[in-house]
Amino acid sequence: MSLSAYVASPFNHAKADAILRSSDNIDFRVFKLFLSLASPFFETLFDIPQPTEESEEQETKDGLPVIPVSEDSKTLNALLRFCYPCTLAGDPGLEELKDVVNVLEAAKKYSLEAIERKVAQTISSPKILEAEPLRCYAIAHHGGLREEALLAAKYTLTQSLIPEWFKEIDLLTATDLLALLTYHKKCAIALEGLKNYRSWVTPHYGSMTAFPFMHACSRCPRSHFSSGDSVLQWWGDFWDKIFILLRDKPCRATIDMSAEEVIRSVRQRNCPNCSPRVAETMREFVTVFAGKVEKAISQVELELGF
Repeated sequence: MSLSAYVASPFNHAKADAILRSSDNIDFRVFKLFLSLASPFFETLFDIPQPTEESEEQETKDGLPVIPVSEDSKTLNALLRFCYPCTLAGDPGLEELKDVVNVLEAAKKYSLEAIERKVAQTISSPKILEAEPLRCYAIAHHGGLREEALLAAKYTLTQSLIPEWFKEIDLLTATDLLALLTYHKKCAIALEGLKNYRSWVTPHYGSMTAFPFMHACSRCPRSHFSSGDSVLQWWGDFWDKIFILLRDKPCRATIDMSAEEVIRSVRQRNCPNCSPRVAETMREFVTVFAGKVEKAISQVELELGF
């Protein structure tokens, strides 16, 4: 058997009363009391009578019982820090999603609800969700974190309908992934009803004559919709294009990005009528439009199978 090594403070205390040995052969000198108070699993484990030192069934080291666990040292280190008082060991950072999966599985195994809550907070962070929504969804779904899975699913709408490969994709079954893709498609379909802008623009602006994109402009050409509306062409082009983009990414970010492109384009025209007011009018419209988009998406259900 290869020699094991002790980990650094605080899990090398001379007065510890047990040793947990990780799967990569690193020893953690721990206090049973701290672990028992944090986890009913450990409380039960330590209540089981241990074999005597002379018994070959129980390994000892420095006079302490050695208890092998299946977690590697990195996972075990994070796990135990949650069990210890904060004055002895601060909570570990879980910013790296690759570390979260192992910690979450260990937390469930050892009935450590505080760690589950910490993991839930990590994968619910807007910063992480915006950068890695699919990975957050896979981790939340795999860990049975319903609310976090629903939140992550909404953030996946910023990604294309057919996602690229991501590290935790193996945590999802084909059924789980299909449910997410179906949700994405249903959200896109739900937005189709917003094409009839008259139904929700009029209540906001008071009347269609107050709708700023119908104003006449001697310099800017106009578009004519099948509804009979004559609108500024640059806005009509935006309106036709936005729903094509929303089929792939049905979310506010899609609208914001497209609207900012329009604002830049119109400003470059140097039209005395449109250029000075395009930012204000477009952003006001986007606020109203995005509110309708978010309401429509909120009514689409994701069928989660745990």
